[in-house]
Amino acid sequence: MKIGKTGSVSGPRAVGAAAYARQAQAVAAAEAAPPVSATASVLGIPETEFTPRVRDAIMTLMGEVDSLRRELQRTREHLEEVEKTADQDQLLPLLNRRAFVRELTRYISFADRYGTPATLIYFDLDGFKQVNDTYGHTAGDAVLQHFAETLLHQTRDTDVVGRLGGDEFGVLLSHVNLEQGLKKADQLTEKLKAQPTIWKGQSIPTTFSHGAFELKSGDTADLAIARADEAMYAHKRNGR
Repeated sequence: MKIGKTGSVSGPRAVGAAAYARQAQAVAAAEAAPPVSATASVLGIPETEFTPRVRDAIMTLMGEVDSLRRELQRTREHLEEVEKTADQDQLLPLLNRRAFVRELTRYISFADRYGTPATLIYFDLDGFKQVNDTYGHTAGDAVLQHFAETLLHQTRDTDVVGRLGGDEFGVLLSHVNLEQGLKKADQLTEKLKAQPTIWKGQSIPTTFSHGAFELKSGDTADLAIARADEAMYAHKRNGR
């Protein structure tokens, strides 16, 4: 899931943004380098004064512009990498909680403005501490990795998958109402049960619970997560 940002920036993102702004200003008028003769015309240099010395000066200027353009491209690529790092979970190929909440807020805005349905599914691994205690933390990381990859492979590019806590995950389904979301949650559950984590040749048994909540106009991200969490605990209490 790839997203835009609003608001202030800090730390490495602020440094990158400042560098980007400086380079953008320097090359804004020079995205495409014109021929030497065209450059001379723009600068108001008559053909009669277009001497070898002037030509050399213009060629030097064009070289500097080209260098600035390459530096700007490197800055853009660096910013993209910084943004990706800032949004991704440290262990798993998922959005971290901060980025997930931002996307959740955006989807709530869509529900508010356009009436676009979306449903949040909250997953919680049951007894995950026991997995770590029995098999070790490396095996526990393998369980989390497998769980995350299964969720990613079983959802669409328009959906959002994030890690909300140590063993808690969120799946945000775009254009899906609660009834459809519950069906999808059951499908994900069946897929996860059918494909347990295999670690060092052995299957690691894991169980989990889930709850779903359809986003509504006027909700906040915290409220939506809390409601989905409550639905998950109700699901767990019912022993489903």
